[in-house]
Amino acid sequence: MRSSVVVLVLGLALAIGTPVTWALTRPDATAGTTVEQAIDAPSPSAAPSPTGTVPPAAPAPGLPPVTTRDAAPTVASPVPAPVRLSLPAQGVTAPLDAVGVSPDGQMELPEDVDRVGWYRFGPVPGDEGSAVLAGHVDDREQGLGALAPLRTTEVGDVVVVTGATGAETRWQVVSRELITKQVLPLDSIFDREGPPRLVLITCGGPFIPELRSYRDNVVVVAEPLP
Repeated sequence: MRSSVVVLVLGLALAIGTPVTWALTRPDATAGTTVEQAIDAPSPSAAPSPTGTVPPAAPAPGLPPVTTRDAAPTVASPVPAPVRLSLPAQGVTAPLDAVGVSPDGQMELPEDVDRVGWYRFGPVPGDEGSAVLAGHVDDREQGLGALAPLRTTEVGDVVVVTGATGAETRWQVVSRELITKQVLPLDSIFDREGPPRLVLITCGGPFIPELRSYRDNVVVVAEPLP
């Protein structure tokens, strides 16, 4: 199934004819530790600090690989699906849509660049493992995407995710890295085990006209606030 994941992640490029203005300014390639170090490092806290009640749950099923589960009912209620993302320092507030995998094997993303996709086959934010949120950086007709400011996030910035019940979880950025798509640490980014992590992804780096795509991905990792 690894090849499917490669296609899935590499599909985070938005096919447009020309880049828009944001690409003309380049942020530093990294902030904090690398993505792999941030995800593999032990988390100082086991769960995000909620402003509402978020019951614990087992990790959501996802791809890859496909896993099987005991059909017996469980007492614990599932963690509510996320519906809104906020990065206060960057002035970002965006609706979150549950997305899966398109027929061509790529991760589905909302067509509206003002919306962000949550990979519903992976963990819910606040559950164990890496919850992945991704969106377009821009569009020739729509302009800049909601996650375009992701390239300016700094270590210590706060990320807020609102669930379907209205409860919020708060996260702190520990890493931002510009990574060439062909060498993304896929196993880490889509890891469904370990402490809760939040991974945000959009396109970055130089625009490649012949591919109608950006060369890199901006990947931000955040840990739960205590």
